[in-house]
Amino acid sequence: MKIIVAPDSFKGSLSATGAAQAMAAGIHELDSGVDVVLLPAADGGEGTMNTMVEATGGKLVAKQVEDPIGRTISASYGILGDGKTCVIEIAEASGLPLLKKHERNPLIASSYGTGELIRHALDAGFRSFIIGLGGSATNDGGAGMLEALGMKLLDENGKALARGGGELGRLVTLDRSGFDSRITESTFLIASDVENPLVGEHGASAVFGPQKGATSENVRQLDGNLRNFADITERLTGVKLHDKKGSGAAGGAGGAMQAFFAGEMRRGVDVVLEAISFQRYVETADLIITGEGRTDSQTLSGKTPFGIAEAAKTGGKPVILISGMVDRRSLVLLKPYFTEIHSVVSGDITAEQSKKDAFRQLKHKTHKVVETYLKK
Repeated sequence: MKIIVAPDSFKGSLSATGAAQAMAAGIHELDSGVDVVLLPAADGGEGTMNTMVEATGGKLVAKQVEDPIGRTISASYGILGDGKTCVIEIAEASGLPLLKKHERNPLIASSYGTGELIRHALDAGFRSFIIGLGGSATNDGGAGMLEALGMKLLDENGKALARGGGELGRLVTLDRSGFDSRITESTFLIASDVENPLVGEHGASAVFGPQKGATSENVRQLDGNLRNFADITERLTGVKLHDKKGSGAAGGAGGAMQAFFAGEMRRGVDVVLEAISFQRYVETADLIITGEGRTDSQTLSGKTPFGIAEAAKTGGKPVILISGMVDRRSLVLLKPYFTEIHSVVSGDITAEQSKKDAFRQLKHKTHKVVETYLKK
């Protein structure tokens, strides 16, 4: 019998790889003869790069770059097992987790470090890129990223703007004469589940600004600044980012990727599953198990377990969901997509226990679930 275990991370307790290992241990504890294939997955958010690199037998390359507020840090880009594809996650150099709560300030936070990572990868000869746009600390429209790659952002006096979303209201000219020509030789696949436009009530500033430290006054200023950035970008490229689907991802970096990198934006989990050749494994599997830290109705908006369920259905295979917690109110929406749905947190296991002893609890739950399933 062959079982695929393909969970996302259980945030705060297990990485996707750790969760897959726990599930595999539970299955082998039940029957050591079962062929268990570990395919930890992700949906384009934080952890996507590491998950894809591990799943394909690739490697990480560390470089010195700037964090969102200009400090020098070590950040990595990933090389997939094919040796040709480079994975860059915006959270790696420009992510919210890099800042303490009091340091969060989208007026000054910049995506410059992400641009530096792209430049390092270009220097190393890579021309095929997957860009993950989850977890940024920025609201600069990707301006810092563009600057790191040679774009000049100038004010009315022809002077370079300071970094951060707070400066884009003073932008008058985008000079791309020095923009890295290797960008046009490259392909960019953008992994993101954010479909928000760049500006307006559903835009980057209004929806994501507050979690990055923006006050209500900051949100208004940032939204106006991004609108100015979009106006100037449209005049230069003909691409109208204002209402463009996905342009609000990663503080507007999704817009810059679409306007200046000719990037194709796709649902994150689809990008990941394709990169790890998931469908090829499904063809020979008897059962697929997936999961995440918490499952609710939002899972159906394109998170990892939903993508796994769709792939399983295409292959005509049963798929079992085992998550840390499952919102019971969402069960009626979830049931059509999964053969079975289980929660580690149950009558005798509290949420605190499930997180504190996550590996053992997930292993034990998987053991019981598979044992019962095989007896049917």
